[in-house]
Amino acid sequence: MRPTGRLHLGHLVGALSKWVTLQDAYDCFYFVADWHALTSDFADTSQVTEYAYDNVADWIGVGLDPGKSTFFVQSLVPAHAELYVLLSMVVPVPWLERVPTYKEQQENLKDKDLSSIGFLGYPLLQTADVAMYDARFVPVGDDQVAHLELAREVVRRFNNFFGGDALVEPEPLLTSFSRLPGLDGGKKMSKSIGNTIHLSDTPDEVRKKVMSMYTDPKRVRADIPGTVEGNPVFTYHDAFNPNTAEVDDLKARYRAGRVGDVEVKRKLADALNAHLDPIRERRAGVLAKPDRLKQIL
Repeated sequence: MRPTGRLHLGHLVGALSKWVTLQDAYDCFYFVADWHALTSDFADTSQVTEYAYDNVADWIGVGLDPGKSTFFVQSLVPAHAELYVLLSMVVPVPWLERVPTYKEQQENLKDKDLSSIGFLGYPLLQTADVAMYDARFVPVGDDQVAHLELAREVVRRFNNFFGGDALVEPEPLLTSFSRLPGLDGGKKMSKSIGNTIHLSDTPDEVRKKVMSMYTDPKRVRADIPGTVEGNPVFTYHDAFNPNTAEVDDLKARYRAGRVGDVEVKRKLADALNAHLDPIRERRAGVLAKPDRLKQIL
């Protein structure tokens, strides 16, 4: 995970909750991808170390256990870079240019200079990250299959040149990576956009952000029937409110124009804070012992 900012609810439902499950079934390696952070954020590295420790505190906060899995910082294992260089000698440039996210990211991050060799070679560094540990499986969602297929092709090409089984060809461990819409109703939570609720936000910060969330724009009064489908407030209720009876009741009354957005949001804030309280408590305990955190990494 790239240390480019504080982690948010999107990271929780999209990856971290799945990682927690995987740690009990596999020998897992979770790392702070600080070199990957440089591919798009090389102009300012002043907060990389701070975010690295903060992110790992979040990992432990959500339930990842350094006693069950291996945590490390990418740049502290120079062999990642060495293998990346070796792989770069045999991989044609068009292989990297055809990766779907290459042009997508250039479109989405127009405010950043992404014309570097480092950014083009991002998927190749990912391949080195995986091949370094003879990883058999890599957890990916549908949108990341292209990256892993490239890694498989790179490994096969490398093995053809330097040895039939020098590197292990990884296989996808397909998981259903959920996506949360942003607080502004955007397609997803994004650190760069700022439409997020962080795992480390205080209860008051969570409540304030929830109360400002985008809802049904056509509903100007509480007695007007509202739309639940595609409404981010209800998407969050479905994801974080364990009281399904309450959620169903809110949806029914919302559709009938018998409940206001304020009540719906207040109940969401309560549910979110109940979900985040134990995470905040565990991460605070980790950050209170910085020497232990450094030892873990």
